[in-house]
Amino acid sequence: MSTIVAISTSPGIGGIGIIRMSGEECFEILDRFFVPKNKTAIKGYSIKYGNIVDSAKNVVDEVLVSYFVAPKSYTTENMCEINSHGGSVVMNQILESCLRNGAVLAEPGEFTKRAFLNGRIDLSQAEAVVDIIHSKTDKESKVAVQQLEGNLSEKIKQIRQKTLSLLADIEVTIDYPEYDVDEVTESKISDFLKEIDILLDELKKSFLNGKILKEGLEVAIIGKPNAGKSSLLNLILNEERAIVTDIEGTTRDSIEEFIQIDGVPLKIIDTAGIRKAKDEVEKIGVEKSLKISEESDIILAIFDISKELDEEDREILNIVEQKNAIILLNKIDLEKRANLTEIRDLGKPIVEISVKNKMGVDTLYQEISNYFHFNEIALDGETIVSNNRHKSLIINAHNNVKKVQGIMEQNLPIDMISSYLKEIIEELGKITGDSVTEDVINEIFAKFCLGK
Repeated sequence: MSTIVAISTSPGIGGIGIIRMSGEECFEILDRFFVPKNKTAIKGYSIKYGNIVDSAKNVVDEVLVSYFVAPKSYTTENMCEINSHGGSVVMNQILESCLRNGAVLAEPGEFTKRAFLNGRIDLSQAEAVVDIIHSKTDKESKVAVQQLEGNLSEKIKQIRQKTLSLLADIEVTIDYPEYDVDEVTESKISDFLKEIDILLDELKKSFLNGKILKEGLEVAIIGKPNAGKSSLLNLILNEERAIVTDIEGTTRDSIEEFIQIDGVPLKIIDTAGIRKAKDEVEKIGVEKSLKISEESDIILAIFDISKELDEEDREILNIVEQKNAIILLNKIDLEKRANLTEIRDLGKPIVEISVKNKMGVDTLYQEISNYFHFNEIALDGETIVSNNRHKSLIINAHNNVKKVQGIMEQNLPIDMISSYLKEIIEELGKITGDSVTEDVINEIFAKFCLGK
């Protein structure tokens, strides 16, 4: 394969920049424009200090070069990383020197793709690299690191190997009935199915936690105008993100910001006040508020209890009645005038707050955490599926287990089981890359950034 090169650090100005190169001719190409202060032989896991020079032997930059000798590198090929100063001009000059002397520009994700193709990591571990890069919280990052370390791969391979072993036993029994060696019995198949059913079901169920950690939750703040929605958003963010005035209907469009609670990302959405709109612009804003409340994972319905409940408040109650929701009673620092019976009758969690006096926010955070059982998302020793592709393949494999169980219950011929076992093996192999097509591989690595 050709020797590839790319800038691995983000565009812009920084303290250092890294240009990564990998391939059989990596060190020969480097020697044509790198002048090390130490002329000793190349050793793996070593660093040399020196200068990058241009074709006229003028110094471009002073650098540190890290050497990784095959097969002990990220790609298992000869590999080097040039640590330069972090200016885009300097890094591009070094990149051009690599290209001019025989390297080719790497495609997005090509370094990790080579690590996969060369057998250093499997496909699920490669996908974990992207998840680490895009992690928004510590917990999300930890799940991705566990996957990179092979936590999911190991479990998938165990299930796949058990299925392969059973398939082999069945096919031997079918093809060579005269041999009474480890004959497959209904009891053995039944025990296998129970075990695999449980293992795949656990992985499938873990996706809810994985989705929460990876994608987070959408939290919509709704209420009638001047209930305190925008003020609550500002308090949560600890900044004046939304405009707050005494004039009703100030918020005409939604405002979105991210926070995290107990390591889970939350997208907080401040919406326009819900009421009978007084103009076309406000009408659009109200319609958007209703759509957001319909699609969100949980609603924070805020009520001003210093005033009596009116029809607009009751419309809010109707919206949240069948939804995941937490009721916020705002302005508890003022005299309470609202009759709360209608609100309490909903049976939703209630949090008393005073946005003005910054009271109740910690209680609100705890209530959100309790609502979705954030504290039960255990990362130590638990395999969590967070990738939609993996989830789909696990569901497919689990469905085939159910089909085999159906065959067994109907006492149908044992040879009918083989095709479904092969499907289980095929689907699980797509997770690790053992049975995946080239098109899928290319699609996955196209999502990577350049230089990784």
